[in-house]
Amino acid sequence: MKTALHIFVALTFFAIPTVVLSQRRTAPASASSTAITIRTEPNAVVWVDEIRRGTTGVDGKLALSKVSNGRHTVRVRAMGFKETSVPFVPVRGSQTIHLLRTTDQAELKFQEAEAAHDAAKTDEARNQAVELYREALKLRGTFPTAHLGLARLLFELNKNEAALAEIEAARRARPSYAEASAVEGRIYREMAFLDEAVNSFNRSLREANGFQPEAHVGLAKVYEDRGQYERAAVEYQTAIKQLSDAEPVIYQMLGATLERLEKYKEAVAAYEKFLELAPNSSLAPAVRSILDQVKREAAGREIVPEDK
Repeated sequence: MKTALHIFVALTFFAIPTVVLSQRRTAPASASSTAITIRTEPNAVVWVDEIRRGTTGVDGKLALSKVSNGRHTVRVRAMGFKETSVPFVPVRGSQTIHLLRTTDQAELKFQEAEAAHDAAKTDEARNQAVELYREALKLRGTFPTAHLGLARLLFELNKNEAALAEIEAARRARPSYAEASAVEGRIYREMAFLDEAVNSFNRSLREANGFQPEAHVGLAKVYEDRGQYERAAVEYQTAIKQLSDAEPVIYQMLGATLERLEKYKEAVAAYEKFLELAPNSSLAPAVRSILDQVKREAAGREIVPEDK
């Protein structure tokens, strides 16, 4: 049977957060999490603990259905404003984050580059975004987030050596940079340098004290490359827990890995969770088709042959 892994072989992992988030249903918050609404500027990008959770609407609001209890950091970026990070403890209701206008030309050019990157659908548009990042870097010599944004973009353009050079530049400015290490791991995996990829992903986890879902997903992909599907499943499950269902596509990846392990009931549960969270995703029709096949496999395993 063709698995989800075969069907989605062209899928770039961890690369479609805002599309999926905008289409998913609101899941009920668990006893260990809280539903909150972030209030800030319109069309602002919001991160919680460095996990991108979405973009506010024209009313400046973003509803987050699940934020684990305890202390967190919220980071907000909006065009024309100074990027702000604030600590908070989620309390049911809303959290207002005030942003200040900025005239910093490097920051404004970086924001323009990020917006162009997010909107880019063609290589021509991506190359235009590359130039915007480079302009921001000319305006500010030490700018690790701009180096990292440029590295991600060059990676998308299959310019892996140039992307690694930007990661190195980001590290010179910020020696301990978990996100940069995770991106470095992705680049090395794409270049088939699996040992180097594992080292980068593990470095990312050390730098983030274990909380780095992009690195966990990256390790899962390397383990899949090596046929170590049990270990891959564990890494996917860890990433899912850390993301609080903010990335439904990882349930699809987990389902494909569980198929490889012939754990069909668990695969069914993973695919069903993906469809619950992202019922209108462009991937949903294919996942529904796969789910039907996996259910048949699961049912077949439950049939006990009659004694002759």
